[in-house]
Amino acid sequence: MVAEIVSGLEYSKKVLHEVGEKIAKTREQHPNFQSVLAIVQVGNRSDSNVYINAKLKKAKEIGADGRLIKLPDTITQGDLKREILALNHDNEVDGIIIQLPLDCKHEIDADTVIDLIDPLKDVDGLTRINAGRLARGELQRTIFPCTPFGCLYLVQQATGNPNFVSGKEVVVLGRSKIVGSPAAALFLWHHGTVTICHSKTPNLKEQCLRADILIVAIGRKHFVKADWIKPGAFVIDCGINVGEDPTSRKIYGDVDTEAAKEVAGFLTPVPGGVGPMTVAMLIRNTYEQAKRRRLGKKDQDDNE
Repeated sequence: MVAEIVSGLEYSKKVLHEVGEKIAKTREQHPNFQSVLAIVQVGNRSDSNVYINAKLKKAKEIGADGRLIKLPDTITQGDLKREILALNHDNEVDGIIIQLPLDCKHEIDADTVIDLIDPLKDVDGLTRINAGRLARGELQRTIFPCTPFGCLYLVQQATGNPNFVSGKEVVVLGRSKIVGSPAAALFLWHHGTVTICHSKTPNLKEQCLRADILIVAIGRKHFVKADWIKPGAFVIDCGINVGEDPTSRKIYGDVDTEAAKEVAGFLTPVPGGVGPMTVAMLIRNTYEQAKRRRLGKKDQDDNE
């Protein structure tokens, strides 16, 4: 058996196409409707520039709008706070994200700064309010974090079953605020039986072998081997690890893909798996918040 490779590139195109159609349809009735994402960047990290350009380009392609607020690496936490509060009050901005990691000379607490974002504009779903709602299963009132939301979408689409997660054993490797913890919550409230593993978990291999759905987000190249995977499992690789060779800048996942695809039923590749889905879900979240904020509506299928 060889795994079905789940192309995030293809599925992200589908999401973006649907959002583009919705924007066009909304404009038929509301010609001035906009969906505006503001990206706050501190400093000038080259990898951040690449990610930001991808987000702005994809938004533009489907008729959404992106704004980059690029701030010097000398900024203080107080000044950054003022920038975010200004965006909260800016009626032309629907979504606000802070590009991480911050590239700054002064010490700035990223969590504190993110938490200043208006929860209705928190399209990364990372404020304590959105994280808390997700943890408590208040799915109708939550903006889902983009990477876990992309993972869920890939599972539902690739299997053709919106309820695929229900009753499954889900194992999440990693407990970060951006991927591991929210992914565990999202899959739990879609009725999976969820185990979270991390650096202090003993018998990692045995835990992974129980998983019908294995979500890996630990940031270690090819950490998960083929003999950790239950035959037929759905394996989602959220890892982004740059190879040792500085000239090639090749990206590797947390899963040993070549070996894993002989065992898994479904496998997301790196690159071209979860990454493009994260961008697509960000643009989708921004559109949904724009519609809610500007027109007082939400789609029935927002968080399905």
